[in-house]
Amino acid sequence: MLVAGVWDAERAPGSPPGQTAASGRLLGEVLSGRGGGGRLPGSSPPAVKDPTAVERANLLNMAKLSIKGLIESALSFGRTLDSDYPPLQQFFVVMEHCLKHGLKVRKSFLSYNKTIWGPLELVEKLYPEAEEIAASVRDLPGLKTPLGRARAWLRLALMQKKMADYLRCLIIQRDLLSEFYEYHALMMEEEGAVIVGLLVGLNVIDANLCVKGEDLDSQVGVIDFSMYLKNEDDIGSKERNVQIAAILDQKNYVEELNRQLNSTVSSLHARVDSLEKSNTKLIEELAIAKNNIIKLQEENHQLRSENTLILMKTQHHLEVTKVDVEAELQTYRHSRQGLDEMYNEARRQLREESQLRQDIENELMVQVSMKHEIELAMKLLEKDIHEKQDTLIGLRQQLDEVKAINIEMYQKLQVSDDAMKEKNEIVSRLEDKTNQITATMKQLEQRLQQAEKSQMEAENEDKKFKQECMSKSENLQKEISRKEKQLSKLKIEDIKEANKALQGQVWLKDKEATHCKLCEKEFSLSKRKHHCRNCGEIFCNACSDNELPLPSSPKPVRVCDSCHAFLIQRCSSNMP
Repeated sequence: MLVAGVWDAERAPGSPPGQTAASGRLLGEVLSGRGGGGRLPGSSPPAVKDPTAVERANLLNMAKLSIKGLIESALSFGRTLDSDYPPLQQFFVVMEHCLKHGLKVRKSFLSYNKTIWGPLELVEKLYPEAEEIAASVRDLPGLKTPLGRARAWLRLALMQKKMADYLRCLIIQRDLLSEFYEYHALMMEEEGAVIVGLLVGLNVIDANLCVKGEDLDSQVGVIDFSMYLKNEDDIGSKERNVQIAAILDQKNYVEELNRQLNSTVSSLHARVDSLEKSNTKLIEELAIAKNNIIKLQEENHQLRSENTLILMKTQHHLEVTKVDVEAELQTYRHSRQGLDEMYNEARRQLREESQLRQDIENELMVQVSMKHEIELAMKLLEKDIHEKQDTLIGLRQQLDEVKAINIEMYQKLQVSDDAMKEKNEIVSRLEDKTNQITATMKQLEQRLQQAEKSQMEAENEDKKFKQECMSKSENLQKEISRKEKQLSKLKIEDIKEANKALQGQVWLKDKEATHCKLCEKEFSLSKRKHHCRNCGEIFCNACSDNELPLPSSPKPVRVCDSCHAFLIQRCSSNMP
């Protein structure tokens, strides 16, 4: 509520140095209708007014001033507004006072609760687009009080440019508002509708408000009247306004640089995280490679030990051979040629042993290369396994689709069985009709015989009227014969048509038709198949959207366009 007690004894924040709290208090008393007795000096005493009406009028005037000042300052500012913009802050304070006017006090278990979050939370039920900002407000972690959530809701609604629409939808439902407001509240009277109409002008303002980091729970909603008062210092302060505008430009430039630096820091943090992840992966791969190297070194050590054993055996064999050669030299000095041959043999065995050692080393290298090839083959095999798993998933999906198609075909088979049962019933009905026609023919023959007898009796009784009776009887006979022929012709045609429909008609199966018989368009899930009950062919819905009664069915059934035109023409030609 806007009353004189809103202002403190000190100067209001953001007011010029020459504007004291006393002037703010005086303006508050004037707006509330109580300053100086509620009248200007020299004027007549006004009539006593309802204090709530005075409060509504004062709040309406303050809303007009704040909205007008915000629009004019924002258009002259020429940039997107932020949370620190003073006219925008004062606008939210005024709107908070307007929404608090006449608010009912709700009793809770521990205390009394009086908050504007209740009616604002009701908007999402009346306006579906408001569900998004209501959910965002509930998800904000820093908001602890309902008043803080209401302030965040107002800021998000202003950024969406939907505040006027949301509040208009709210004030229309007066029966729902009566649960939260008194009957004399601003939102329940015409002043609320006027303020909602003024809010439409705020759609020209672009605002970028940071709600997440702002402390909305502990803010004190005090209206700064100094923004709407003018003194002599403000009239001639164009140079100071230019300096303030330059300072604001520098502030916005610094804030933009700060945002860019924050985005750069966040991107660098992301890169650092990615590099740390890649570093951990490389460390793991390095550990695996070290383990592989250790295993290879162990294998190499084992092969070297085997090689040393082979060399020792070779040396032992050489020593034995040398001893034998020396013995043979001592024993058989006279056989120098034999000793030379034995020496050559020993050298050849030595070369074979060295060649064997070289072959073993080459085989070791081949085994190492084969191990690398096996690891590569294992990786390719894992990739092939993943691809086969994806293919298996696709095949399972196709299997589900085939099952759905089988279910649909089974349902169609049941429908066709029902149609066959219906046809059997129609055949039985036609047989009954045939019996009735036969009985009618017999009755007509009996009537004809009775007419002939009556004619003979009339001739015997009265010969004077013979010629007249003869002419009448002939006319009657002609009329009867014509009627009988017409009746029998119609009945016979109906019976033939029914027999032809039941015997000669080919009921085409669903799987045998893939295109419409007339328009030749392909059937699909959206273009369904329909049977013509006259010819049995399959058509689309557009080519068989007709219903006529047939001899096989007294009720109107679906027929194609061709059969519909033929049956209409036949009925019109048979009419007398």
